[in-house]
Amino acid sequence: MLETSKVNLFYGKSQILYDIDLQAQKGQVTCVLGTNGVGKTSLMRAISGAHAVAGGHIQLDGQDLTRLTPFKRAQSGVAYVPQGRDIFPLLSVEENLQTGYSCLPPKDHKIPDHIYEMFPVLKKMKARKGGDLSGGQQQQLAIARALITRPKLLILDEPTEGIQPNIISQIGEVIGLLKQQGDMAIILVEQYFDFAFNLADRFYTLKRGRVTMAAENLRSRARMFWPMSPCDACCAKPGSPESDGGLVIGGRIDQISRGRFICKCPRQPSLRRL
Repeated sequence: MLETSKVNLFYGKSQILYDIDLQAQKGQVTCVLGTNGVGKTSLMRAISGAHAVAGGHIQLDGQDLTRLTPFKRAQSGVAYVPQGRDIFPLLSVEENLQTGYSCLPPKDHKIPDHIYEMFPVLKKMKARKGGDLSGGQQQQLAIARALITRPKLLILDEPTEGIQPNIISQIGEVIGLLKQQGDMAIILVEQYFDFAFNLADRFYTLKRGRVTMAAENLRSRARMFWPMSPCDACCAKPGSPESDGGLVIGGRIDQISRGRFICKCPRQPSLRRL
């Protein structure tokens, strides 16, 4: 399990994250939601070690990662697929996958068969340069490279960004398969709630660098926890955002509006506040 406690992060003198508490359980997908600029990627960089935290603690399966370098975190089981993918455009697909060996012992320097089973297009194109792949294929390559490292924690930062719908569906199937296997915790950063809702067990929303809501999906254990004051009504009028954000959310949540949820169908809630 990944657990962050009171994590704070600065860029220069500007504070970006404020006392972030987050948990990601093995065998579950934990989704971090929010609009642009609220600190989602900064939180992922803090967890992966790409940016040092100013305070708080980060633990994975009881091991304190807070002061470890990104390489040491990768050796400890943290795999980060950043927004923008960051594959090597001049290396072949196979060579890109082999870069995942760097944090593994020599005996594990091989591409497992299940990588190509999950991403058959990569097997067909393994001699092709990474830069010649489509955006969706590059995203699959980035995820496959992360899986080569045999992670305990897989971080996916907006894997659907700029990707064609059929590839989004394939990526969703892979995330669902990894969740089913139960070998790792998965953190999914997303802006598209429909994609996230079908996969996630737990949700966190960020606003201005703070967690404004933590929730569990009713399909698994769904209860919603509100750090701010919830409204007294069970639901806002359909189609209108509740000013306090304290909603019992029925059926499904259609979208996030200014960091708040728009509610539909209050009779059978899929998410519920505690």
